Amino acid sequence: MDYEQKIIGATEKTLPAVVSIAASKNVADVETEMAKMGLNPQQFADRLIQESADDGTVTISSGSAFIVDSSGIILTNKHVIADKKARYAAVVAKNHYEIEIVDVDPLADIAILKLKEPPKNLPALALGSSKSIRLGQTAIAIGNALGEFQNTVSVGIISGLSRFLSAITDTEGHHERLRGLIQTDAAINPGNSGGPLVNLQGEAIGINTAVVFGAQNIGFAIPIDRARRDLEALKTNGHIRTPFLGIRYVLLNKKIKEHFRLPVDSGALIVREGLPHDHAVLPGSSASTAGLQEHDIILVANGKRITNEQTLEDILDECAVGDELELRVLRKEKEFIARVTLEDRSKFS
Repeated sequence: MDYEQKIIGATEKTLPAVVSIAASKNVADVETEMAKMGLNPQQFADRLIQESADDGTVTISSGSAFIVDSSGIILTNKHVIADKKARYAAVVAKNHYEIEIVDVDPLADIAILKLKEPPKNLPALALGSSKSIRLGQTAIAIGNALGEFQNTVSVGIISGLSRFLSAITDTEGHHERLRGLIQTDAAINPGNSGGPLVNLQGEAIGINTAVVFGAQNIGFAIPIDRARRDLEALKTNGHIRTPFLGIRYVLLNKKIKEHFRLPVDSGALIVREGLPHDHAVLPGSSASTAGLQEHDIILVANGKRITNEQTLEDILDECAVGDELELRVLRKEKEFIARVTLEDRSKFS
């Protein structure tokens, strides 16, 4: 089979499982959001009134998603369903189905949804492995580009691995630092967020999540192995279990070292974030029990040196709730070993 036929085959295998997420909102709320974005709601008033339902709501496209189980389980981005004022539905083969938000991953832009009354014989997309991804391999992004063009397919390559960036993941403008991302030059646009990034075998290897505005051909996807772990935790425990150390921290680099006159330029500096009432070490956490303190620097976790390329979050991603983590910690120029049992992050949310 030649290259073009492989792309066509993978696309045809994937498309039936890709769905749209539609959000129903009050017209007044939509107008308020437009004003916050610097738009004049009056310019869109006629269209909003024309498209609004009898109950004063209007349905807009929120993003893309894909079915991973014939029982109606769907994967998408957390930011696709983040608007608390909206009601969401999945559009499957032009039919609208009510959805339940089953759970969201607190550390990744992942949401698990379920169709409340799924139709029979739902097509499900097979999950591949993001561990086997190689630079230069073909990547196919599928979704509803810009919220208007359904079943948009774009083809590119894997351009980078283990990328990280800050992204807005809710309607209130909160930023989250997303780590371990797949970079691709396959076109990812607003609207196909939440859709699958697939390989030539028609298997999902990522969830399209972000694009760098002002730059060409730079898009990002969440590795599918992270979503697979969430799905397995949901099946086993009834909710997503995320290993949590119980600290807030920043990763060190040469610039931070020089600014704060620190003795090292790598590691995780335990420090509170922003507000004075924030805790650097959460009370009642195993990190607190182990005696970790603000301004401690974690140099090594489970034998792995913490750097900007191998972050503490990357190391935690390889662990499970209940695992014991051995930490080499620097405090006032003296090193010591601390052992911390990882807890479920939901305990502290």
